[in-house]
Amino acid sequence: MRSLTAGFFVSLDGVVEAPYTWHFPYLTDQVTEAVMAMTAKADAMLFGRHTYQEFASHWTTQPDDDPLAAHLNSLTKYVASSTLETADWQNSTLLGAEGLAERITGIKQQPGGDIAVSGSATLVRWLLANDLLDELTLLVHPVVLGTGARLFEGTLPRRALTLAHSAVLDNGTLHLTYRTTP
Repeated sequence: MRSLTAGFFVSLDGVVEAPYTWHFPYLTDQVTEAVMAMTAKADAMLFGRHTYQEFASHWTTQPDDDPLAAHLNSLTKYVASSTLETADWQNSTLLGAEGLAERITGIKQQPGGDIAVSGSATLVRWLLANDLLDELTLLVHPVVLGTGARLFEGTLPRRALTLAHSAVLDNGTLHLTYRTTP
């Protein structure tokens, strides 16, 4: 069975919103290496609508010789959305919201590599609540933002996680990977 993994840039106070506005001062070779390692294990991505639209508008305009752009553009992409009518980025499939848990379970049962979720905090909270997420990687940046959407907002059922990996990167960023436990 394929693993469904999620990764986030997060501030010390839990903010995951708009990392492109605050994480670049912390983007070192080690952070880039951690991000590349997460995406290298995946041959598919799962997005919520907002993150899908942001990624599609950015990565489809990057040069062909950008290795991350080439990788992301070639991946199979699934979009969980009740409002999108089409998903036009190369290799994209619109899942909709009806029967979403069953559809994701079916995708996880297909042969292949990991299915990665990048961003899409609302979707990740839903995946956790529905016991569909297998792994959560956080790159915790040494900054307090004070405002912005947080990964764990609202009410979630209690969920135990097991720390599978931890490292302190050269710039003070914590690289933490948790696995869900049955």
